[in-house]
Amino acid sequence: MSQSYGQFALVYDQLMEDMPYAEWLGFARAGWSRYGMPGTVVDLGCGTGSLSIPLARSGFHVYGIDLSADMLSVARSKWEETPQQAIRPRTGTIRWLQQDMRRWEMAEPVDSVISFCDCLNYLTEEADVEAAFRATFAALKPGGSFLFDMHPPKQFIRYAEEQPFVLDERDIAYIWTCDFEESRCQIEHHLTIFARDRNASFYRFEETHRQRAYDPDWVEAALKRAGFDKVDRYADFELKPADANSERLFFAAVK
Repeated sequence: MSQSYGQFALVYDQLMEDMPYAEWLGFARAGWSRYGMPGTVVDLGCGTGSLSIPLARSGFHVYGIDLSADMLSVARSKWEETPQQAIRPRTGTIRWLQQDMRRWEMAEPVDSVISFCDCLNYLTEEADVEAAFRATFAALKPGGSFLFDMHPPKQFIRYAEEQPFVLDERDIAYIWTCDFEESRCQIEHHLTIFARDRNASFYRFEETHRQRAYDPDWVEAALKRAGFDKVDRYADFELKPADANSERLFFAAVK
């Protein structure tokens, strides 16, 4: 699972600015309306805090957990730079924690855990996914919810068929290619990134990211083996049943 995010963390928000963060937050709120509104929330695999920060602004007490110290450094800076007028009078809080999602833990149990932006696909061994599920179950209060998304196998097949991908913008560009291992449904993303620095010069660096897609029936069974009593499966940012045409799977598990 070990992947470096040093230089990548500095350009992550530029590369991800079109990601559907509002839809992830909308799904979380819809899920909480169904499974119980939390006070304390863990954002597992929080990256640069693009979900943690708006949740804290809305009044939740958030723990942003990520393996990358570089990502957490960017997240912390973004939170510290948040204008005071953008924070509600009864604002929540954020605590940033560097932990591995396979064996993370909390001093006190929390009400809900979210893990979006296909973070769990970065666990490329079944044993690691199950470890993450067990750690999450242990960190939740009874009745607590675990909401997360994963790419289904068909999405990685599509990436392999449609690559290469190219981005060419004023301050950043990339060339993205993929290698797909069908037997494991595992994909390796290779990115060559060109980013403009403060001196208006471009620098180049390479990134490799590996993800694996899992059969959704296996995921559901693994959640139940971890101890979750209730597991529901949804799709594409809505509380609607998943089917063979779903492009992004969402799971809701309740302790």
